[in-house]
Amino acid sequence: MFAAGLSLIFGVMRLVNIAHGDFIVLSAYLGLTVVASTGMHPLLALIIVVPTMAAIGYFLQRGILNQTLGDDILPPLLVTFGLSVILQNLFLAGYSADPQKMDAGALETASVSVAGLSLGILPLLTFGIAIVVIASLQYMFFCTSLGRAFRAVSDNQDIAQLMGLNKRHMFGLAMGIALGVTAIAGILLGIRTSFDPTAGSARLIFGFEAVIIGGLGNLWGTLAGGIILGVAQTIGAKIDPGWQLLSGHIAFLIVLAIRPQGLFPRVSG
Repeated sequence: MFAAGLSLIFGVMRLVNIAHGDFIVLSAYLGLTVVASTGMHPLLALIIVVPTMAAIGYFLQRGILNQTLGDDILPPLLVTFGLSVILQNLFLAGYSADPQKMDAGALETASVSVAGLSLGILPLLTFGIAIVVIASLQYMFFCTSLGRAFRAVSDNQDIAQLMGLNKRHMFGLAMGIALGVTAIAGILLGIRTSFDPTAGSARLIFGFEAVIIGGLGNLWGTLAGGIILGVAQTIGAKIDPGWQLLSGHIAFLIVLAIRPQGLFPRVSG
């Protein structure tokens, strides 16, 4: 899910969002604030955090990022890098540098036994949510009028504009949906592990690697890329705890060397 929002943003707008990892952390901090102020379960906090992040994404795209889009890819990179720096400093000022974590109670340690294996409920829930999110995005893109509008704007902005589509509004909606998905990932991140103001950079790298492994523009490929990274990191951790992150990067490099275009082709319709 880290990568799904990133893939959506790039697929519709050809925008490389350097601040994407920090938006994941922002979602986690918003969830932490909601949980601390209301006492509700972290998963219920999604009811508040998802629409909040979607609204932030829409107005951020309409107010700032739309002005940077064009033939030159450098302005969006510089602006989103600046957003990343600003967000990290806001996190430091508002929440300090101490690692934070949301308490989901028994859900964090609950497990079920399947064929002699003990499977955690939280990882299974995360995997199930990821499948539902990817399937929903896939359905939206290829079975709804909104998805057709996204694809039209992505293929040719000028012709889509002449046909009556407001590309600025469509880009805003795409960013809103992307950050809504990011909010789900951020809440699950905050439940599963601790996070701090600088945690977004690592999540950004994982997101890029999953997108590239799966193939740009292929949502199911993005899910497969995330699974490949996760399995590689788990195997590496079993061999030696210090190899956990390195194993994921090695898997990424192997795929990149064999198939630079990714494992799966871009879905066109």
